[in-house]
Amino acid sequence: MKKVYFKTFGCRTNQFDTQVMMSKLKDFELTQNEDDADVIMVNSCTVTNGADSSVRAYINGRGRSNPNAKVILAGCGSHSKGQSLFDNKKVFGVIGHSEKEKINDILKYEKPFYQIGDLEHIDSTIVEEFIGKSRAFIKIQEGCDFRCSYCIIPSVRGDARSHREEDILIQIEKLASNGFGEFILTGTNVGSYGRKEGTSMAKLLKKMSMIRGVRRIRIGSLEPIQIDDEFKEILTEPWMAKQLHIALQHTSDKMLKVMNRRNNFKQDLELLNDIADKGYAIGTDYIVGHPGEDEKEWQEAIERVKLLPLTHVHAFSYSKRDNTPSATMKPEIKGNIAKERHRELTALIKAKNYDFRVANSQNLEVLIEQGHDGVYYGYDQYYNRIEVASKDDLTSNWIFIENAKVEGDKNVAIYK
Repeated sequence: MKKVYFKTFGCRTNQFDTQVMMSKLKDFELTQNEDDADVIMVNSCTVTNGADSSVRAYINGRGRSNPNAKVILAGCGSHSKGQSLFDNKKVFGVIGHSEKEKINDILKYEKPFYQIGDLEHIDSTIVEEFIGKSRAFIKIQEGCDFRCSYCIIPSVRGDARSHREEDILIQIEKLASNGFGEFILTGTNVGSYGRKEGTSMAKLLKKMSMIRGVRRIRIGSLEPIQIDDEFKEILTEPWMAKQLHIALQHTSDKMLKVMNRRNNFKQDLELLNDIADKGYAIGTDYIVGHPGEDEKEWQEAIERVKLLPLTHVHAFSYSKRDNTPSATMKPEIKGNIAKERHRELTALIKAKNYDFRVANSQNLEVLIEQGHDGVYYGYDQYYNRIEVASKDDLTSNWIFIENAKVEGDKNVAIYK
């Protein structure tokens, strides 16, 4: 039986898509050794130039270390770079998002293929097990109707469309019965879930919470305008992880308009303070160095960041993506300036995170994800990493930490 190795780049949505493909393997053996594989499935990311470069470098490296393996490209990079990689014979095959559920048959192809499919497909696969994971990722929607100036994702994921509620709940029931207690809702734009079907994220969460075995629910990146009164009402529920990731992208109103965003700083400040008052840690996405971000705008932006109750940040230096409005905007920001702004922003949020952990170091509920030789790692309800020393094997276990010691970028504790 031929062996297949999966290499996944990028976001939680891609991690879910990899699990979908793994679950469809019937006539192939899954391997964790890429040098031993007959087929290497590359589930790619294309959100930045750096993501594209990482995928290309990996494919080139596999060609040298395992030249006999067939490399097949999947994921967002299939739609943006798949044709060129296929034409240059860097990969044996290319599949689009709509084809991943056919993976078992596709892997049997003897001749090179380019099977990109469409951007309207919705998965129907029920994933019952997450290989190598202690938390379960649940994809609830696909695509995005936003058209932010810098973003390539709608062109490689399509417009927003929601998975069937019944399929989502069945999947969670099966995973919960298999021992999973933490569920992370993911998608291209998760906050848009149910908008076209007359339902909502909050209604889905309430139904999820009633399933036996569901202990904690996390949510992927939300847009500020998607957090309505109905959603706010569930923030005090015990099954909600006490951390939200809210994509601001910037804090200068001028830059938000340039980026074609739907939020503004005044409303963002009010919203985040309201959520923080409920005991939540708050993360965000933030782009630095976007065209037009002059020194005046940056100084205003960073001063505004200081006012926000942020604890986590995914900071990105602007990456020009072909066929997006931002790609032709001027003036461009020099790379060294963007790099310095990135450093300033991340240092500020790191300090905010430290202060938050000092104030929230007691009564931590932790799901241990991995570890060995008496040292284990997991995340608490605030999505802060914790290192736990224990004589017992804690992998995949839930534990309570009464008091943690705050050290650097993590908390530490001894579990007896």
